[in-house]
Amino acid sequence: MKRPQILLTNDDGIDSPGLWTAAEALSKLGFVNVVAPREQCSGSGRSMPMTSDGIIHSQELRVGEKDWTVFAVGGSPAQAVLHGVLEVLAEPPDLVVSGINYGENLGTGITISGTVGAALEAASLGFPALAISLETERDFHLSYSTEINFSAAGYFAAYFGKILLDKQMPADVHILKVDVPSDATEKTPWQITRLSRVRYYEPTPPERDSLDLPGRVGYRVSGNLPQEDIESDVYAIRVNRVVSVTPLSLDMTSRVHPHELGKVMCQEGNIPR
Repeated sequence: MKRPQILLTNDDGIDSPGLWTAAEALSKLGFVNVVAPREQCSGSGRSMPMTSDGIIHSQELRVGEKDWTVFAVGGSPAQAVLHGVLEVLAEPPDLVVSGINYGENLGTGITISGTVGAALEAASLGFPALAISLETERDFHLSYSTEINFSAAGYFAAYFGKILLDKQMPADVHILKVDVPSDATEKTPWQITRLSRVRYYEPTPPERDSLDLPGRVGYRVSGNLPQEDIESDVYAIRVNRVVSVTPLSLDMTSRVHPHELGKVMCQEGNIPR
């Protein structure tokens, strides 16, 4: 039988150990095509920067016991997905996986995440998509540190990747967002969660003495998270210490009833039906 074609990308860049772990784990499910940003692209969301050069370089990497030909793209994670689908792969992928990310992606800020952004782009093209992240300390988020053990996250990448290959998701499930606690093992339970309504990472001001000096807005995990709903992704990771599996939809329409919104926006007697 023909092996499934899997497109693997990330936002940490082609040299990330998290990407290599995912590649090795997913190779048990099918043929893994690695097409990832040439450089670190954390925080790029689903962006399509006009400044990206789109240059694609193939390079050889040793992952596990296997030599891989991988493709480094001069562009964002979402652009890497497009280049992978349109130019690198000979046929459409059966599954697109983004990760494994250094750092959990939780709450209302997930659209900032390049990991999630790549999965959103894949889902918009009609492909089953998985975004997987590993909880790490803030200091490791932009690193390629080998101190981080991605083995449990690799296991869950393959576990949920197989489900997406074998099963048809419900109509409004376009992406599975998986977040793995830092202390997880292959035996750690998983829980279906909803996206928390809190801002998990809060912005911090640039450290500079004058506005005309270079400065960058930073971030930190909020130290003042409210009491969380037990069904949320934040609660699953921060309190229950289980793997969080959040189904995401491309449909960002508010769930408010049109009549209710109409009463707020229109004068009485001119409410749309």
